[in-house]
Amino acid sequence: MLRLIQIIHPERGRKICKVEDATATLIDKHTTVHGLAQYVLQRELDLEKEVNGTLCEETLAYDDIYDGSSEWEILPAFDHPGEPSRCLVAGTGLTHKASVDNRQAMHEQDEKAEPEITDSMKIYQWGLEGGKPKPGKIGVPPEWFYKGCGTILRGHGQPLEVPPFAGDGGEEPEIAGAYLIDPHGKPRRIGLTIGNEFSDHITEKKNYLYLAPSKLRHCSLGPELIVRGEFEDVKGTVSIERNEEVTWSKSISTGETNMSHHVSNLEHHHFKYDAHRMPGDAHVYFFGADAFSYGEGVTLEDGDVMVIEWDGFGRPLRNPIRIIEGEDRLITADPM
Repeated sequence: MLRLIQIIHPERGRKICKVEDATATLIDKHTTVHGLAQYVLQRELDLEKEVNGTLCEETLAYDDIYDGSSEWEILPAFDHPGEPSRCLVAGTGLTHKASVDNRQAMHEQDEKAEPEITDSMKIYQWGLEGGKPKPGKIGVPPEWFYKGCGTILRGHGQPLEVPPFAGDGGEEPEIAGAYLIDPHGKPRRIGLTIGNEFSDHITEKKNYLYLAPSKLRHCSLGPELIVRGEFEDVKGTVSIERNEEVTWSKSISTGETNMSHHVSNLEHHHFKYDAHRMPGDAHVYFFGADAFSYGEGVTLEDGDVMVIEWDGFGRPLRNPIRIIEGEDRLITADPM
């Protein structure tokens, strides 16, 4: 499979590399994945052939880039360069049984009362019953949420911030799809990448209707974009490091075998809206999480490092959490 990283240098600017083991080979002519994909789609070319046909002789040490000792810095695995407002970041919840259990526990108000089937569990059950329709058929819609535009995307090693108005910040280990709308308005999946869908679980716990604002936070992608990657049954690990020691870790699973929806059904319900099929627009879509530390009573502290690793998806995605101290600042809209 083809593995790509986006990098930037303080003097040489943005570049793309094809990575193999410890070697990152620079690509000539194309400097962003978005630009590469647009070029290929406009000319009806094969993306992998275009990459292999434009490789430079210059190679870089991937180890140095990955651990931060190089002048090159890893960017999010996919974005919309120059126009981040044209990158829609969204996702799906309640696609994995473990996430439903976490949500159910989060919103049960009285442990002594007889447990009720929450709306979260109802949506998950609808997915089990109708989220994997036969080919050519439309299945039941999933839960959908909006995270923001491309300005919220962060790369491997970059901090994910908790603003002063937030309740907290917590990792959500997922796989995300990277999409570009072609010149004819058709969504095209460029590849898959590791994602940390980082959310505010304390705000969400206050009331289920606060789910929407709890998602409006940073998130991270990468380090690698996997072109034509397998997504049937994917195993991985999520862990939290504090002072260079692992304080919490858990095995996780994703892929269609472990989900209540086909990816094609999630894609249909995201791209059925005309506004989501504007030529040239980029989309990042999170497919849902299997587990996260908040669900097991872990509270992240400033400087903790969230580590997400999925088998077959390249090197782990590592991001520190940065808690912004201070009071919530009043924002006003002044009249003209």
